[in-house]
Amino acid sequence: MLRLAAASLAGTAIEFYDFFVYGTAAALVLGPLFFPTFSPMAATLAAFGTFGVGFVARPLGSILFGHFGDRRGRRPVLVASLLLTGASTVAVGCVPSYGSIGVAAPVLLLVLRFLQGLGLGGEWGGAVLLTAEHAPAGRRGLWSSFPQIGPAVGFLLANGVMLALSAALTDAQFAQWGWRVPFWVAGALALGGLWLRSSLVESPRFLEIDDHARVPLAEVAREHWRLVLLTAGALSVGYAIFYAVTTWSLAYGTERLGVGRTEMLACIMAAVVVKGSLTPLVALLSDRYGRRPLCLLGCTAAALWMFPMVALLATGAPLLMFLGFLGALLAFVTMFAVLGAYLPELYEPRVRCTGAAVGYNLGGVLGGALTPIVATALAEHSGRVPWGVGAYLTGVALFSLGCFALLPETRPVEVEVAVVEPVAG
Repeated sequence: MLRLAAASLAGTAIEFYDFFVYGTAAALVLGPLFFPTFSPMAATLAAFGTFGVGFVARPLGSILFGHFGDRRGRRPVLVASLLLTGASTVAVGCVPSYGSIGVAAPVLLLVLRFLQGLGLGGEWGGAVLLTAEHAPAGRRGLWSSFPQIGPAVGFLLANGVMLALSAALTDAQFAQWGWRVPFWVAGALALGGLWLRSSLVESPRFLEIDDHARVPLAEVAREHWRLVLLTAGALSVGYAIFYAVTTWSLAYGTERLGVGRTEMLACIMAAVVVKGSLTPLVALLSDRYGRRPLCLLGCTAAALWMFPMVALLATGAPLLMFLGFLGALLAFVTMFAVLGAYLPELYEPRVRCTGAAVGYNLGGVLGGALTPIVATALAEHSGRVPWGVGAYLTGVALFSLGCFALLPETRPVEVEVAVVEPVAG
């Protein structure tokens, strides 16, 4: 289990590195380089628009890779999705800017971002299911949390490389070629991930299935459509929080508040470190107290913290911004640490790869794709404190809270066997 969990964590970290490095570049440099004819605000919105394309592609990737995951096994999905995401990320680093090839530059950026999202849509389902279906029932939450640590590690890798380049290069050097280096690094990481995954074995639960679904998506749409919609709505708050902290706030802090790139990245990364380190502990609590109670607790905390978070961000003080981000990500991890066990347990094994992945990635469209765009637009018409962003995030949290309330508990219940003492006669 330890080797399997480590390989799943590493592969997920690499794929999310690819996805996150684009978000950081979109917040910092892609607007002026690929949309120079727009105003600064419109260029940022356009860059976040290409960022959102990746989220739109993720449900399509979960449908495509989920079909093969339910038909052919979880393991092949991990290899194919890693190859697709890694290759498209390296290609992003090679796209010439608008000044060199004109309108073809943003078009290429859109296509490659779509392919990134397609690959990541298949990654999560394969990695989580392979771990969850190997894990013993009483510790499924703990072992399934290892792939959930991957996004935090991938984010830290992506932003660590960006931070190092930002500190070492001048603004002109960073805009000219420095931002491309993290995308090229993705190629080496993808090769390392393929090597790690070469020794993985197929899920025993998949091998036990006698009657595989012929068209998993059709079966999910026919028999589990309500569950898919509820899980997508429930997960939207987690995506909204994470990308408000890691993408929108980065652009807002550097452009509106005048905080340096290095300071903003350091504040965000410090909060993500704490979030990632607490993931196994929260998942372990779900094995003891249940998945649903923790999700309800995290949603409630998110609804209460969004206004304080934007107020602390607006101060521009690094320590206060860190505290605002930390509170938001603690609410986030209380929900998302348990998803590696919760979502697979909600779906029957024959359509689990499709159903769990589609629900997970549709939540990304609702929360992740829209949040940087909506938050940027709301903040433009706010004063120094973007209360409109706080109201939007609070509304998303309340919506997700209602969806979680309608989902069932899935934690395996231990059956106590009564021991009857013999009685004389």
